[in-house]
Amino acid sequence: MKFITAICVFCLATISLSAQQIKTPAASPRISITQTVGLSKISLDYSRPSVKGRTIFGADGLVQDGKMWRLGANASTKITFEEAVTIDGKSVPAGEYALYAIPNPDMWTIVIHKNTSYWGVGPDYTSSEDLMRVTAKPQKTTHFVETLDIGINSIAGDKAHLVIQWENTQVEFPIMMNVDERVMASIKTAMEGTSRGDFYTAARYYFDNGKDLSQALSWIKKANDLDAKYWQLRLQSEIEAKLGDYSTAVKTALTAKEAASKAGNEEYVRINDANMVMWKKMVKS
Repeated sequence: MKFITAICVFCLATISLSAQQIKTPAASPRISITQTVGLSKISLDYSRPSVKGRTIFGADGLVQDGKMWRLGANASTKITFEEAVTIDGKSVPAGEYALYAIPNPDMWTIVIHKNTSYWGVGPDYTSSEDLMRVTAKPQKTTHFVETLDIGINSIAGDKAHLVIQWENTQVEFPIMMNVDERVMASIKTAMEGTSRGDFYTAARYYFDNGKDLSQALSWIKKANDLDAKYWQLRLQSEIEAKLGDYSTAVKTALTAKEAASKAGNEEYVRINDANMVMWKKMVKS
C-alpha cells in the first residue's frame, strides 16, 4: 500500500512539474535597446503590443484621445540617458525615466516622468513627478506598423530623434547631446601633452565642425611635422583649400598622393587627384 501511495505522489509531482514548464508567447514581448549618440548612450526598455485588427488611436481606439497612455504595454516604458541631454531647450539630467504619452489627432504630449516604479500609468501617478512634457505633431506613416516600435533614429554627431510608430501614426522629437562641450574640453586637455594623433584628431574635429581653420591648420601641420601620414596630408590640403590657399593645397595634395600610392591606398590617390584638378582650376581663376 505504501509503495502504491509513493507511486501516486511521484506521478502527481511529475504532473505538477510538467504544468509549471508550459510556456506561451508573450502578447506584448519586451525589448531593450541601447543606442550610442555622440559620446554617450540612450537606452529604451518597453513592451511591444500589436494591432491585431484593432483600432489603435482615436476617440474609440484602444489608446483614446486625450488620455494618458503608458506608451507600450505592461510596465511603464523606460528611457535612460547615460549623460545629461537637452530636450525642447531644457536640460534633462542623466538617469532613468518613465515615458508616457497623451495622444490627440493634432498634437501629442510626451511626458518624461521621474517615477519609474509604476505598472503602466498607475493609480498613484501624479503630474508633480513629471520632469517635463514635450509636444509633437503626429504624422502618417509611410507603411502600416503592426507592432509598436520606439527607436532612436536620424542620428547625427550631437543629436537624434526618438521616433514612435504604431498603426498608421508616427510621432518624433529631437534629443540634443552635449557633445561639443565635451570634445572641446578633451581637446584642451589633450593639447597639454600632445601626440601626433591628438593634433590630427583636434584638427579633424575643427575642420568637420566649421571651427577656427587657422588653428586646425596649425595642429595638422604639427601632426605632419611629427610623422607625416597620407590621411593627415590630405586633411592639411583640404584645410588649405578651405582657407583659399589653393596653390599650397595642390602641393600638399601631391605629397599626400605620393604617400598614399606608396602605402598602396588607391582610394586616397584618386581623392587627391580629383582635389588637385579642382584646385588647379581655382588657382587659374
